[in-house]
Formats: sequence, C-alpha cells, structure tokens
Amino acid sequence: MSVTVPISPPAPLLYDDDEPFLDFTTRNRDLMTGQVEVDDTTPSKNFPRRKKYSLGPVKCFGVELTPDNIAVAMVYFVQGVLGLSRLAVGFYLKDDLHLDPAETAVISGFSSLPWLIKPIYGFISDSVPLFGYRRRSYLILSGLLGALSWSLMATLVDGKYAAAFSILMGSLSVAFSDVVVDSMVVERARGESQSMSGSLQSLCWGSSAFGGIVSAYFSGSLVEAYGVRFVFGVTALLPLLTSAVAVLVKEQPVIASAWRQNNSLADPGFLDTFKTSIVELWKAVRQRSVFLPTLFIFLWQATPHSESAMFYFTTNKLGFTPEFLGRVKLVTSVASLLGVGLYNGFLKNVPLRKIFLITTVFGTALGLTQVFLVMGINRQFGISDEWFAIGDSLIITVLGQASFMPVLVLAARLCPEGMEATLFATLMSVSNGGSVLGGLLGAGLTQYLGVTKDRFDNLALLLILCNLSSLLPLPLLGLLPRDNSDANSKVSNDIAIKSN
Repeated sequence: MSVTVPISPPAPLLYDDDEPFLDFTTRNRDLMTGQVEVDDTTPSKNFPRRKKYSLGPVKCFGVELTPDNIAVAMVYFVQGVLGLSRLAVGFYLKDDLHLDPAETAVISGFSSLPWLIKPIYGFISDSVPLFGYRRRSYLILSGLLGALSWSLMATLVDGKYAAAFSILMGSLSVAFSDVVVDSMVVERARGESQSMSGSLQSLCWGSSAFGGIVSAYFSGSLVEAYGVRFVFGVTALLPLLTSAVAVLVKEQPVIASAWRQNNSLADPGFLDTFKTSIVELWKAVRQRSVFLPTLFIFLWQATPHSESAMFYFTTNKLGFTPEFLGRVKLVTSVASLLGVGLYNGFLKNVPLRKIFLITTVFGTALGLTQVFLVMGINRQFGISDEWFAIGDSLIITVLGQASFMPVLVLAARLCPEGMEATLFATLMSVSNGGSVLGGLLGAGLTQYLGVTKDRFDNLALLLILCNLSSLLPLPLLGLLPRDNSDANSKVSNDIAIKSN
C-alpha cells in the first residue's frame, strides 16, 4: 500500500544531514494529480516533516474565481453598470423627444430585438472564428460596438428613429457578449447539480446587480447636474471593459488556414454543417422535456408590463427628480443583489414548480401595492410618496430577481452536451421574446386605456390588469420538469489513500 500526500511547490534544496535527499526510486511525482507517492515498502531514513500551508482557491457564491470566471463576471458587471444610461434614456425620450408612454414602450421593445436572435450569435461564435478566436475576438468587437452606439447618442442622435437605432446597436453589443459568456457558463453547469448551477448563475447575476449598484446613484445625479448627453458620453466608455477582460478568456487559437480549408462559407461541407446544426437544434427543441418548459417560460414572461406608464406618472405627476429616481435605482440594485442572495442561500434546492408558484403569487400581491401610490392611499397613512416608492421598489425587486433566477437555471439544465451555446441562446431568446411581447401588450393596454404623458385617470386599472395577468400561467406549472434530488456532492481531500 502507498500513501499519496500533497506537496507544495519545490523549495530550495537543503544540504543538511537532518533532511537527506529522497532516492528517485522511492519518490515519484504523479503527473496527473501533482502529488507525490511515498512507497512505504522501501526502506528509508525517517525525517521530520514540516507543516505546509497553502491558500485555497478564492470563491464567490461558491464558484472558484478562475480567469475565465472573472471574465464572465466582469461582462455581467458591465451589463449592470450600463444601467447608468437607463434613466438618461427615459428622460431623453420623454423630455427631449416628447414621446408618450406607449411610444416609449414600443422603442424599448424594439431595442430588445437583438435578444430574440441570440442563437444566430451562438452559431457565428461557434462556427466562424474571428482573428483566430471564437470567444475573445467577439467580446472585443462587442465592446467596441457598444462604445460606438453610446458615442452616437452623446453627439449626433437627434430624433426618435436615430435614437431607436443607436439603442438597438447598444443592445446588440450586450446581447452578443452575453451569448459568448453564457456558453462558458453552460459548459460549467452541464452535469452539475441544481445547487451548483444555481451558484454559477448567482455569480453572473450577482455581478450584474453589483454593477447596477455602482452606477445606480450617479445615473440620476449626473442627469440632473450635467444632462443626458453627458451621461451617454460616460456610458460610451463602459463597454470597453468588455473588450479589456477578453484577454482573460483561456482559449486555444484556431489556425486560419485550416479553418478556411474546412469551413469556407461557399464550401458545401460548411453549408451541410449549418443545416445539420439547424436540424439538431430543432430536434432538441421539439423534445417534450425541452419544449414544454420553454413554452411555460415564454407565457410566464409574456404578461403585459406597465413600467413606462409608471415612469411618466412618477416624474410628471408626482414630480420625482432624476436624483431621487437614481436613489430608487440604487435601492433596487441592492435589492436585486439581495434577491440573488435569497435564491442562492434558500431557494436553489427548492423544486422549480414551488418557486414559480410562491414568487408569482407574492409578486402579484406586492405589485398591486403600486395602486396605493397612484390613488394616494399611502398619504392617508402618513407615508410620503418618496418613502412608499422606495419601500415598494425594494420588496418587489427582491422577489422579482429571486423568481427570475430559476428561469436561468432551468434553461441551463435543459441544454444537452454539444449544443450548449446554441440551445441556451435559443431558450433565452424565447424568454426575451415573451418579455418583448409583454411590453408590447402593455403598450397596447396603455394606449387603449388612454394613459398619456399627462393623463393618468386609468393608470390604476392598467396596474391591476397587468399584475393580475401574471397569475394566468400558473395552471401550466405542470409543464415544468420535476426535480430529482441530488444527494451526491463532490468532496476534495488533501490526502487520498490508494490500495494496490
């Protein structure tokens, strides 16, 4: 029998009789484990062992912070910190372009279109290397595109169509980079338990929430102090962080000549590969285990929204300033991070059906409290509009983020091996498509009920209809898979005992 013990990096050799050299025949390095086998059957001189200490890997949300994971977290951080421009866009569309809530909602939906074709980005990234890389180069390109789009908003854009196009380009840059990092996340989540998958998603969305916290307060104060154009200019610098962290991605370069020989766009073999990918994607999506949960996610996201109408009400009717809305955004960003922590700490082992049921019911009930703000009921209890808005946003955001995490975990777990990036992008595109449809339905309801930038008589009815509609998908919870308990966990030992 031999005993395997870990060793630290080689230290300087000591020419001392108290610590003689081990003979090569009695000390062998295990090339696969980086450990040393000491054969206790070979006579050797006993010598004192020195205690050796080593720092364990740095972890966040239970995930080891390798360079790849740091790059993933940073891309999500950029997605969160880009919220710096969100209030500026809202005030620009409302005050500079004088658009109604319904028009603003339509532009928001239009800007989300790049998120509906994410599978195309996945196929491009997987099949067409750019400058020898399938991941790094596209992250760099995405960052540059985002910087260009916000630079245009800061300088040349002066109309609703130009604004919609520039916002669309910015959305495209984020969507493409999102596909690249999602493929990396899915590769790590494949074969892992629901708990580990939840930890990975918690790292991603926790980073995004932290980015939102960093930018939240300044998003309002900068608009109030310097104007929307200045904020757009600052935002143009942020996507460059995505380009910078691309160098952390560990990736083997693709030899250009070999790729051109085997993957020319005009080559029938390449076209056959493309057709095969489409067929395989369709086969995967049409499976009941994938199609039914995807249908539920779409319907769950497709209920109408009323965010644009509430933004106009709080600014035009209640007189909330950009600085105060920045503070509210700071609270909601912290709440989003708390929602990730709530899921990671208490809900990631709870069956998905139960999570969706509980969060949807409670979310609907809490969402209806916005009616109190519209009707002024909060003031009858001595609660100011500002404090009520902050508290209401805090609670709703915590629950909303906790309820969205299972969507990401479910999408990651549905992906079979070999189609991670493409299928995950497809599932998230379906989810985003439902959200866009919900926004358009909300815009239609807003227009139908006559809610405009200065008329809010039917806003309470709009809020009630939008919130109650969230309950409609609940009878379809049976479409979600039943969770299998995963009792096995990976345990790493410093000392392994091997028997001959």
